[in-house]
Amino acid sequence: MMYNGYSFWGMHMLWWIIWMVMLFWIFATPYNIPGQKRTAGSPLDILQKRFAAGKISNAEYQETKATLTKDLAK
Repeated sequence: MMYNGYSFWGMHMLWWIIWMVMLFWIFATPYNIPGQKRTAGSPLDILQKRFAAGKISNAEYQETKATLTKDLAK
């Protein structure tokens, strides 16, 4: 098969393979790539962040943590 006088299986096919590998790497890898959307985290992580930021009191933290750990143990 010819493509404007050049063989399709030459550099043209190589560039398609390179682009496919790059797209697979960008969208299918589980690594933290800059600009990629991150997950919110587990409920305990969110609770710890709220406590560290001072949004909830120590009593609320302990009560909610006990509830979450009890639910996670089931």
